[in-house]
Amino acid sequence: MRIEILGSAAGGGFPQWNCGCPNCSAVRAGTFPGKARTQTQVALSNDNQSWYLLNASPDLRLQIEATPALHPRGSGRGSGIKGVVLSSADLDQVAGLLSLRELQPFRIYCTPSLCRILREHNSVFGMLNRVPNQVVWTEIKPGESFPVASVDGEDSGLCCEPFSLGSRYPTYVADRSADLSPDEASLGLLLSSSSGGRLAYLPAVPKVDDALLRRLDTADLLLFDGTFWSDDELIRVQGQGATAREMGHIPVSSPEGSLRKLAALRRPRKIFLHVNNTNPMLNESSPENAQVRAAGWEIAEDGWGFEL
Repeated sequence: MRIEILGSAAGGGFPQWNCGCPNCSAVRAGTFPGKARTQTQVALSNDNQSWYLLNASPDLRLQIEATPALHPRGSGRGSGIKGVVLSSADLDQVAGLLSLRELQPFRIYCTPSLCRILREHNSVFGMLNRVPNQVVWTEIKPGESFPVASVDGEDSGLCCEPFSLGSRYPTYVADRSADLSPDEASLGLLLSSSSGGRLAYLPAVPKVDDALLRRLDTADLLLFDGTFWSDDELIRVQGQGATAREMGHIPVSSPEGSLRKLAALRRPRKIFLHVNNTNPMLNESSPENAQVRAAGWEIAEDGWGFEL
Protein backbone atom coordinates (compact mmCIF):
# COMPACT_ATOMS: atom_id res chain seq x y z
CA MET A 1 0.00 0.00 0.00
CA ARG A 2 1.32 3.40 -1.03
CA ILE A 3 0.32 6.34 1.17
CA GLU A 4 0.81 9.98 0.21
CA ILE A 5 0.31 12.83 2.68
CA LEU A 6 -0.79 15.66 0.42
CA GLY A 7 -1.58 18.04 3.29
CA SER A 8 -1.00 17.95 7.04
CA ALA A 9 -2.45 21.12 8.62
CA ALA A 10 -5.79 21.64 10.32
CA GLY A 11 -8.57 23.70 8.73
CA GLY A 12 -7.27 26.98 7.34
CA GLY A 13 -3.79 25.61 6.63
CA PHE A 14 -0.50 27.04 7.86
CA PRO A 15 -0.21 29.97 7.74
CA GLN A 16 -3.94 30.62 8.01
CA TRP A 17 -5.07 33.42 5.73
CA ASN A 18 -6.48 35.68 8.46
CA CYS A 19 -4.20 34.77 11.37
CA GLY A 20 -1.43 36.95 12.77
CA CYS A 21 -0.35 34.61 15.57
CA PRO A 22 3.42 34.29 16.19
CA ASN A 23 3.62 31.09 14.12
CA CYS A 24 1.81 32.48 11.06
CA SER A 25 3.58 35.83 11.23
CA ALA A 26 6.99 34.17 11.34
CA VAL A 27 6.18 31.95 8.36
CA ARG A 28 5.22 34.98 6.30
CA ALA A 29 8.38 36.77 7.37
CA GLY A 30 10.54 33.81 6.41
CA THR A 31 11.91 33.46 9.95
CA PHE A 32 9.95 30.45 11.18
CA PRO A 33 12.01 27.33 11.96
CA GLY A 34 9.47 25.04 10.37
CA LYS A 35 7.41 24.45 7.24
CA ALA A 36 4.18 25.79 5.80
CA ARG A 37 1.43 23.22 5.31
CA THR A 38 -1.81 22.81 3.37
CA GLN A 39 -4.97 21.36 4.87
CA THR A 40 -4.93 17.68 5.75
CA GLN A 41 -5.32 15.31 2.81
CA VAL A 42 -4.22 11.68 2.38
CA ALA A 43 -4.27 9.50 -0.73
CA LEU A 44 -3.54 5.78 -0.95
CA SER A 45 -3.19 3.07 -3.56
CA ASN A 46 -2.47 -0.63 -3.65
CA ASP A 47 -1.06 -0.59 -7.18
CA ASN A 48 0.17 3.01 -7.75
CA GLN A 49 -2.43 3.33 -10.51
CA SER A 50 -5.84 3.62 -8.84
CA TRP A 51 -5.94 6.12 -5.99
CA TYR A 52 -8.40 6.68 -3.17
CA LEU A 53 -8.67 9.82 -1.07
CA LEU A 54 -9.32 9.96 2.66
CA ASN A 55 -11.64 12.97 2.83
CA ALA A 56 -11.40 15.88 0.41
CA SER A 57 -9.69 19.05 1.61
CA PRO A 58 -10.35 22.60 0.36
CA ASP A 59 -6.75 22.58 -0.95
CA LEU A 60 -7.28 19.44 -3.02
CA ARG A 61 -6.74 20.91 -6.49
CA LEU A 62 -3.33 22.34 -5.60
CA GLN A 63 -2.43 19.15 -3.75
CA ILE A 64 -3.22 17.05 -6.84
CA GLU A 65 -1.06 19.33 -8.98
CA ALA A 66 1.82 18.86 -6.51
CA THR A 67 1.53 15.04 -6.73
CA PRO A 68 2.53 13.55 -10.12
CA ALA A 69 0.94 10.18 -9.31
CA LEU A 70 -2.47 11.89 -9.31
CA HIS A 71 -2.03 13.75 -12.59
CA PRO A 72 -4.16 12.93 -15.66
CA ARG A 73 -2.83 10.23 -17.95
CA GLY A 74 -2.72 10.74 -21.69
CA SER A 75 -3.83 13.76 -23.69
CA GLY A 76 -7.51 13.73 -22.67
CA ARG A 77 -9.31 13.98 -19.39
CA GLY A 78 -8.80 11.32 -16.78
CA SER A 79 -7.27 10.75 -13.38
CA GLY A 80 -6.24 7.82 -11.26
CA ILE A 81 -8.53 9.06 -8.48
CA LYS A 82 -11.25 6.43 -8.19
CA GLY A 83 -12.94 7.23 -4.90
CA VAL A 84 -13.14 9.08 -1.60
CA VAL A 85 -13.77 7.77 1.90
CA LEU A 86 -15.25 10.42 4.20
CA SER A 87 -14.74 10.37 7.95
CA SER A 88 -16.88 13.40 8.90
CA ALA A 89 -18.91 16.31 7.56
CA ASP A 90 -16.39 18.94 8.67
CA LEU A 91 -15.90 21.54 5.94
CA ASP A 92 -12.17 20.89 5.76
CA GLN A 93 -13.00 17.23 5.05
CA VAL A 94 -15.69 17.63 2.38
CA ALA A 95 -15.25 21.00 0.61
CA GLY A 96 -12.72 19.51 -1.82
CA LEU A 97 -15.38 17.24 -3.28
CA LEU A 98 -16.52 20.21 -5.33
CA SER A 99 -13.09 20.31 -6.97
CA LEU A 100 -13.87 16.84 -8.35
CA ARG A 101 -17.08 17.88 -10.13
CA GLU A 102 -15.66 17.76 -13.67
CA LEU A 103 -17.69 14.74 -14.78
CA GLN A 104 -15.14 12.04 -14.03
CA PRO A 105 -16.94 9.14 -12.34
CA PHE A 106 -15.80 8.21 -8.86
CA ARG A 107 -17.24 6.63 -5.72
CA ILE A 108 -17.89 8.31 -2.36
CA TYR A 109 -18.05 6.17 0.77
CA CYS A 110 -19.83 7.79 3.72
CA THR A 111 -22.29 7.06 6.49
CA PRO A 112 -26.04 7.45 5.87
CA SER A 113 -26.06 10.56 8.08
CA LEU A 114 -23.23 12.18 6.17
CA CYS A 115 -24.89 11.29 2.87
CA ARG A 116 -28.03 13.02 4.10
CA ILE A 117 -26.08 16.14 5.10
CA LEU A 118 -24.40 16.45 1.70
CA ARG A 119 -27.18 15.29 -0.62
CA GLU A 120 -30.34 16.50 1.11
CA HIS A 121 -29.30 19.40 3.34
CA ASN A 122 -26.83 21.10 0.95
CA SER A 123 -27.89 21.63 -2.65
CA VAL A 124 -24.42 22.74 -3.78
CA PHE A 125 -23.26 19.10 -3.71
CA GLY A 126 -25.80 18.39 -6.42
CA MET A 127 -22.95 19.43 -8.74
CA LEU A 128 -21.58 15.94 -8.14
CA ASN A 129 -24.62 14.28 -9.70
CA ARG A 130 -25.40 16.24 -12.86
CA VAL A 131 -25.29 13.08 -15.01
CA PRO A 132 -25.99 9.43 -14.15
CA ASN A 133 -23.19 7.74 -12.21
CA GLN A 134 -21.07 10.89 -12.10
CA VAL A 135 -20.65 9.98 -8.44
CA VAL A 136 -21.80 6.72 -6.90
CA TRP A 137 -22.66 7.25 -3.24
CA THR A 138 -22.02 4.14 -1.16
CA GLU A 139 -23.18 4.07 2.45
CA ILE A 140 -20.97 2.62 5.16
CA LYS A 141 -21.62 1.95 8.84
CA PRO A 142 -19.31 2.06 11.86
CA GLY A 143 -18.03 -1.39 12.75
CA GLU A 144 -18.69 -2.88 9.30
CA SER A 145 -15.66 -3.42 7.05
CA PHE A 146 -15.98 -2.99 3.30
CA PRO A 147 -13.81 -3.53 0.22
CA VAL A 148 -12.85 -0.27 -1.49
CA ALA A 149 -13.77 -0.27 -5.17
CA SER A 150 -14.11 2.03 -8.15
CA VAL A 151 -17.40 3.10 -9.75
CA ASP A 152 -17.29 0.12 -12.11
CA GLY A 153 -16.68 -2.28 -9.23
CA GLU A 154 -12.96 -2.81 -9.79
CA ASP A 155 -11.45 -4.07 -6.53
CA SER A 156 -8.66 -1.82 -5.24
CA GLY A 157 -7.05 -4.44 -3.02
CA LEU A 158 -7.87 -2.17 -0.08
CA CYS A 159 -10.27 -2.85 2.76
CA CYS A 160 -11.61 -0.22 5.17
CA GLU A 161 -12.97 -0.65 8.68
CA PRO A 162 -14.70 2.52 9.91
CA PHE A 163 -15.37 2.98 13.62
CA SER A 164 -17.11 5.68 15.62
CA LEU A 165 -15.03 8.27 17.46
CA GLY A 166 -17.61 10.80 18.58
CA SER A 167 -21.09 12.23 18.28
CA ARG A 168 -20.24 15.86 17.50
CA TYR A 169 -21.50 17.18 14.17
CA PRO A 170 -20.22 20.46 12.66
CA THR A 171 -22.04 23.61 13.71
CA TYR A 172 -23.45 24.13 10.21
CA VAL A 173 -25.69 21.07 10.63
CA ALA A 174 -26.51 21.51 14.31
CA ASP A 175 -30.06 22.72 13.68
CA ARG A 176 -30.82 19.65 11.55
CA SER A 177 -29.01 17.00 13.57
CA ALA A 178 -32.13 15.39 15.03
CA ASP A 179 -32.36 12.98 12.08
CA LEU A 180 -28.65 12.10 12.21
CA SER A 181 -27.12 9.15 14.07
CA PRO A 182 -24.68 10.20 16.82
CA ASP A 183 -22.30 7.32 16.14
CA GLU A 184 -21.90 8.42 12.50
CA ALA A 185 -20.67 11.95 13.25
CA SER A 186 -16.93 11.27 13.32
CA LEU A 187 -15.11 8.15 12.21
CA GLY A 188 -11.69 6.65 12.50
CA LEU A 189 -10.55 4.52 9.57
CA LEU A 190 -8.46 1.35 9.55
CA LEU A 191 -7.28 0.52 6.05
CA SER A 192 -5.56 -2.70 5.08
CA SER A 193 -4.16 -3.89 1.78
CA SER A 194 -3.95 -7.29 0.16
CA SER A 195 -0.19 -7.03 0.63
CA GLY A 196 -0.64 -6.88 4.40
CA GLY A 197 0.00 -3.23 5.35
CA ARG A 198 -2.36 -1.56 7.82
CA LEU A 199 -3.02 2.19 8.22
CA ALA A 200 -4.95 3.90 11.02
CA TYR A 201 -6.28 7.34 10.06
CA LEU A 202 -7.77 9.52 12.81
CA PRO A 203 -7.68 13.28 12.08
CA ALA A 204 -10.18 14.19 14.85
CA VAL A 205 -10.19 12.30 18.15
CA PRO A 206 -12.19 13.57 21.15
CA LYS A 207 -10.94 10.96 23.62
CA VAL A 208 -8.78 7.85 23.95
CA ASP A 209 -10.01 4.73 25.71
CA ASP A 210 -8.74 1.16 26.07
CA ALA A 211 -10.79 -0.12 23.13
CA LEU A 212 -9.27 2.51 20.84
CA LEU A 213 -5.76 1.68 22.06
CA ARG A 214 -6.24 -2.00 21.27
CA ARG A 215 -7.46 -1.12 17.80
CA LEU A 216 -4.58 1.25 17.08
CA ASP A 217 -1.98 -1.30 18.17
CA THR A 218 -2.97 -3.44 15.16
CA ALA A 219 -1.74 -0.76 12.72
CA ASP A 220 1.64 -0.43 11.05
CA LEU A 221 1.25 3.33 10.53
CA LEU A 222 -0.82 5.69 12.69
CA LEU A 223 -1.85 9.13 11.44
CA PHE A 224 -3.34 10.76 14.53
CA ASP A 225 -5.04 14.02 15.53
CA GLY A 226 -2.35 16.58 16.40
CA THR A 227 -4.57 19.65 16.14
CA PHE A 228 -3.79 21.41 19.43
CA TRP A 229 -0.89 21.20 21.86
CA SER A 230 -2.97 22.27 24.87
CA ASP A 231 -6.67 22.31 25.67
CA ASP A 232 -6.81 26.11 26.06
CA GLU A 233 -4.50 26.90 23.13
CA LEU A 234 -6.88 29.06 21.12
CA ILE A 235 -7.97 30.98 24.19
CA ARG A 236 -4.36 31.76 25.16
CA VAL A 237 -3.26 32.68 21.64
CA GLN A 238 -6.36 34.55 20.49
CA GLY A 239 -7.89 35.65 23.76
CA GLN A 240 -11.12 33.84 22.94
CA GLY A 241 -12.50 30.66 21.42
CA ALA A 242 -13.39 27.12 22.43
CA THR A 243 -11.17 24.55 24.08
CA ALA A 244 -9.64 21.71 22.09
CA ARG A 245 -11.95 19.17 23.70
CA GLU A 246 -15.02 21.31 23.03
CA MET A 247 -14.02 21.21 19.36
CA GLY A 248 -13.65 17.43 19.39
CA HIS A 249 -9.86 17.17 19.64
CA ILE A 250 -7.81 15.61 22.41
CA PRO A 251 -4.78 17.87 23.01
CA VAL A 252 -1.27 16.51 22.53
CA SER A 253 0.08 17.55 25.93
CA SER A 254 -1.09 17.16 29.57
CA PRO A 255 -1.58 13.98 31.62
CA GLU A 256 -4.78 13.26 29.66
CA GLY A 257 -3.32 14.20 26.29
CA SER A 258 -2.43 11.94 23.39
CA LEU A 259 1.32 11.82 24.06
CA ARG A 260 0.67 10.25 27.45
CA LYS A 261 -2.40 8.23 26.47
CA LEU A 262 -0.73 6.60 23.46
CA ALA A 263 2.69 6.11 25.01
CA ALA A 264 2.22 2.36 25.36
CA LEU A 265 1.63 1.77 21.64
CA ARG A 266 4.55 -0.21 20.28
CA ARG A 267 3.62 -1.53 16.86
CA PRO A 268 2.67 1.48 14.71
CA ARG A 269 4.88 4.25 13.44
CA LYS A 270 3.21 7.25 15.10
CA ILE A 271 2.69 10.51 13.22
CA PHE A 272 0.68 13.59 14.16
CA LEU A 273 -1.26 15.35 11.39
CA HIS A 274 -4.12 17.86 11.16
CA VAL A 275 -1.92 20.30 13.12
CA ASN A 276 -3.40 23.72 13.82
CA ASN A 277 -1.48 26.88 12.89
CA THR A 278 -1.26 27.88 16.58
CA ASN A 279 0.38 24.63 17.72
CA PRO A 280 3.89 25.31 19.10
CA MET A 281 5.17 21.89 18.03
CA LEU A 282 5.25 23.18 14.42
CA ASN A 283 8.33 25.15 15.48
CA GLU A 284 11.16 22.67 14.91
CA SER A 285 13.38 24.41 17.48
CA SER A 286 10.72 24.49 20.22
CA PRO A 287 10.69 22.39 23.40
CA GLU A 288 7.28 21.07 22.36
CA ASN A 289 8.70 19.72 19.10
CA ALA A 290 11.59 18.14 20.99
CA GLN A 291 9.15 16.52 23.44
CA VAL A 292 7.17 14.99 20.59
CA ARG A 293 10.27 13.55 18.95
CA ALA A 294 11.63 12.25 22.25
CA ALA A 295 8.36 10.36 22.74
CA GLY A 296 8.85 8.57 19.41
CA TRP A 297 6.38 10.62 17.37
CA GLU A 298 6.78 12.48 14.10
CA ILE A 299 4.91 15.51 12.79
CA ALA A 300 3.56 15.05 9.28
CA GLU A 301 4.67 17.30 6.43
CA ASP A 302 3.11 17.84 3.03
CA GLY A 303 4.68 15.52 0.47
CA TRP A 304 5.61 12.66 2.77
CA GLY A 305 5.08 9.17 1.33
CA PHE A 306 5.10 5.66 2.77
CA GLU A 307 5.05 2.07 1.58
CA LEU A 308 3.35 -0.55 3.77
